[in-house]
Amino acid sequence: MIPLKSISKRLITTLAISSTLLIGVPLFAMAQSNPGLTIFSGVDRENILNYHLDFGGKAGNWDRYRLRIPGRKLTEGVSKLYVIYPDYYEGRFDVDRIEVRINNRPLALREVIWDEESRIIELDLEEPLLESRAVEIVMSNVYNPRNGGTFYFQGQMMTAGQIPIRLNVGTWILSISN
Repeated sequence: MIPLKSISKRLITTLAISSTLLIGVPLFAMAQSNPGLTIFSGVDRENILNYHLDFGGKAGNWDRYRLRIPGRKLTEGVSKLYVIYPDYYEGRFDVDRIEVRINNRPLALREVIWDEESRIIELDLEEPLLESRAVEIVMSNVYNPRNGGTFYFQGQMMTAGQIPIRLNVGTWILSISN
């Protein structure tokens, strides 16, 4: 006969391992949609910006990018925002479906220009943003590149003052999985 202590230890061990797998696997699967922990990127920690990929960042699929800029980075006022992507990024953007949001409310844009040759998306705000507030650039209908990988998107802004100056805001380190 098997002792009761031995059965209860095995049962507790089995339950602990099972619950770890059940909780850990979904969290691991969601990890591709957020920036996560970046240790060796070549970008200073204070210059890494937060983002979210709504549909998981799968290579060769449609997605929505939410590129976030904290208010502490926008202290000079903003008249334009720029998203600069690397030459090895081969995704496609739908300029008619790009918004700039504050508190989940869209700001009016004068125009959105996608310069494919220079790899720059320019977002010209109708009214300059004068106060320091967190901003989210929402890019819907983005077709992720067929080759997955890590892509460094640069964020820049044009100040809203008398003398417009183009300043670096930070870097979004996007991860697209195969």
